[in-house]
Amino acid sequence: MRRAQDGDQPAYRLVMRAMLPAIRNMARRRIPDDELVEDVIQDTLLTIHRLRHTYDPARPLLPWIAAITSARSIDALRRSGRARRFEVTDDEAMVAAVDPGIADPGEALANDREVARLLGLLPERQRMMVEMVKLQEMTLDDAARVSRLSVSAVKSLLHRAFARLREDGNS
Repeated sequence: MRRAQDGDQPAYRLVMRAMLPAIRNMARRRIPDDELVEDVIQDTLLTIHRLRHTYDPARPLLPWIAAITSARSIDALRRSGRARRFEVTDDEAMVAAVDPGIADPGEALANDREVARLLGLLPERQRMMVEMVKLQEMTLDDAARVSRLSVSAVKSLLHRAFARLREDGNS
């Protein structure tokens, strides 16, 4: 991928061909519809093409590809409205499937308070980005558009926010 970033076309074609099976497998794990899987593969390849300059060659390639594939899969399910088609609607099945290890409402409230406390530690713009991208599950593009920032600025704010939250968690 590093050579592809430097403009080596044969290396670019090779890396794109090599990542195709991994992208297909990742998409199939999230999406049971073969037609939608193919759409996600194409969208993922286009996204990788557009964002290849953001890949850091010092880091493993597969997690970067997995993150893009996951985001494109979720976006495709949302756009198509097919996400609802795969939801469980049988109340008895839902009750039977409840994990006894899941937190009780009191514990959930405590978790909500902890999230609110941690978000309160962040400067306003960092907090807004965390809320939009992680809590509201907006894409980076959507968060950038809503906040009138560039995608790279959104990424930078998120990076600084998580670094600050890690520091707080370690102290």
